[in-house]
Amino acid sequence: MEMSVPVLIISILLFFVLFFGIGFLLNMLLRMSWIMAIIYPVIFIFIIDDVRAVDYIQHPAHSFQQLGTKVLSLATADIAILMAGFIGALASGITIKSLRTRGYQMF
Repeated sequence: MEMSVPVLIISILLFFVLFFGIGFLLNMLLRMSWIMAIIYPVIFIFIIDDVRAVDYIQHPAHSFQQLGTKVLSLATADIAILMAGFIGALASGITIKSLRTRGYQMF
């Protein structure tokens, strides 16, 4: 399925802002600067995969094989959108880290 350029740009910005915001709030509340960057791969798997989370424990070989197939079949636009989310998660960690080194204390 084709994706138009405006939709791609809006999606990239949306994922960046969404994961930056969620990561910033989690970092502020939990005082762990890189929590969203650590959690993001799990969210990434839930976004792209149709396999239930329990199946990764009950049938790991089949589940991870399906995950690998799904990752390899992603379109370039999908990869760009998901990478924007990861960059947003990293940017939130960098932002919190720099704010804390400058003396700002959140909660």
